Amino acid sequence: MLKVAICGASGYTGAELLRLLQGHPDVQVVALTSQRHQGKSPLELYPHLQAYGHLRYEPLQPERLLRKADFFFLALPHRTAQPAVEYFFKAGKMAVDLSADFRLRDPLVYEQWYQVPHHHRDVLRKAVYGLAELHRARIRRATLVANPGCYPTAALLALYPALKAGLIEPGGIVVDAKSGTTGAGRQSNESFSFSEVNEDFRPYSVACHRHTPEMEQEVARIAKRPVRLSFVPHLLALDRGILCSIYAPLRKGTSTAQVLALYRRTYAKEPFVKVLPEGQMPRLKAVRGTNFCHIAAVVDERARRLVLLSALDNLVKGASGQAVQNMNLMAGLPETQGLLGPALMP
Repeated sequence: MLKVAICGASGYTGAELLRLLQGHPDVQVVALTSQRHQGKSPLELYPHLQAYGHLRYEPLQPERLLRKADFFFLALPHRTAQPAVEYFFKAGKMAVDLSADFRLRDPLVYEQWYQVPHHHRDVLRKAVYGLAELHRARIRRATLVANPGCYPTAALLALYPALKAGLIEPGGIVVDAKSGTTGAGRQSNESFSFSEVNEDFRPYSVACHRHTPEMEQEVARIAKRPVRLSFVPHLLALDRGILCSIYAPLRKGTSTAQVLALYRRTYAKEPFVKVLPEGQMPRLKAVRGTNFCHIAAVVDERARRLVLLSALDNLVKGASGQAVQNMNLMAGLPETQGLLGPALMP
């Protein structure tokens, strides 16, 4: 039985980790931390988490946690995860970091976009980017995995087969994505209140969202050349889900059927990626609460563009579910363990 601690367990990603791990047969959650809710039961914040009534949120004291757990999830805010990740890594423990602190390979790029120095560059060099569909072998050997961001997961899974096959021009990619409000975290902010969000739909962080360099880094890895892309996120008036529309110039003539055949070959053995039949489009309800990503492709012959569409749950495949998937790989467990539940429809 793998003993697990969740640092930052009172946020949405922490709560989603608890929901998913409740059905995991090989995991025992032994510790939860929260700075704001020390001493409280998880049930006071999330009444649906009945299995964890015996636990209490405690302060993040790495030395104490080290004696309790074998595996650590760090669902801490960006910029604050660095010292805890460094401590557990150097203590020889396995960890998945859900913040952005260890995703960007170049510390100067991290410092430019997050406006803080990276104090643990030696550990940064050892972190593995945790998109299993691209880096499964490395994740299996890793002790520290940087869990991808939600928007990059949706975009990269959609882009990967076309980029790998050289179908599209990497320099002309436009990523147009929409997310539910849980993507902003469990925070008190009037712009995310019901009255502000309901009956509305708005873009934000246009051309300056912090997931941009993460997408560019991974697209450049696949394309084997530096890449600049355009990314425009939007806020949807719903709790969870990401729908991503991507537009990329085609390098050569092809058909929708040929592109879909390529995608089906690429993802044939992937347990959590579903390539939809021609003419069928992704729906957020179809992936809500699951670790699946649904992908569609359409060739726009008139404009000579490939249109890619992907949908996932930002709290599951975009965060906590992907973290559990990475834990399974790192710990030598079946990759799908605890992650095959049906969508939360309607």
